[in-house]
Amino acid sequence: MTVKQYLLDRIAKGTIHMALIDPDKQPAEEAGEIAKRMKDAGTDAVMIGGSTGVTSENLTATAKAVKERSGLPAIYFPGGPNAMSTEVDCILFMCMMNSTDLRNVMGAQVYAAPYLKKIGLEPISMGYVIVEPGMKVGAVGKADLVKRDDIQTAVAYGLAAEMYGMSLFYLEAGSGADKPVPPEMIAAVKSAISIPLIVGGGIRTPEAAEAARKAGADAIVTGTLIEQCSNDEKLKAVVKAAKGL
Repeated sequence: MTVKQYLLDRIAKGTIHMALIDPDKQPAEEAGEIAKRMKDAGTDAVMIGGSTGVTSENLTATAKAVKERSGLPAIYFPGGPNAMSTEVDCILFMCMMNSTDLRNVMGAQVYAAPYLKKIGLEPISMGYVIVEPGMKVGAVGKADLVKRDDIQTAVAYGLAAEMYGMSLFYLEAGSGADKPVPPEMIAAVKSAISIPLIVGGGIRTPEAAEAARKAGADAIVTGTLIEQCSNDEKLKAVVKAAKGL
């Protein structure tokens, strides 16, 4: 089974949760332990990536550790074409739709595509849009941030992603954001598109996770919380709220 089909099958049963681990933030062994904790908490898959500091070496080591310790799919969430590994199970082949740098919209993807074809890594096409405050990913990606109250533009991006034939659409407030994507924006985009909607950035409490799920998110991503929280019960509470358990 492909990772894409695995995700779609899980989403068909309800909102899923995905953990985001930055391979530049801790040794691979620790990343593996984090993945194990998140599996025990109920997460469905592990995304591996970061805006800066990701190398082929730490990506490979982290992917190996994640799979060995958790058995969950290791999904590469790339910050660019500079790092690649055959140890990940798939790559989110994404277009940062609101970047002002064409390399993030299409250039890096064109550069990486022949290599992905050569190594046979599963690509999952995804439209990726940065919403205020955007944080580091917004700055590094040179994003023209979607304002929190500009629901019409967010909907338009989602529709464009679907019309391009992309498999997923991701609304990102940025890792460490003080506010997540507004529920009103999530609900409007979800009602407009038929492809799965992923929401991430600033989701650090059960209440925020529940709000995103009830608004219509098909997948909820948490990253900063996982890095900062050593309380397994709190992690479980957030995952359960994301999944409606």
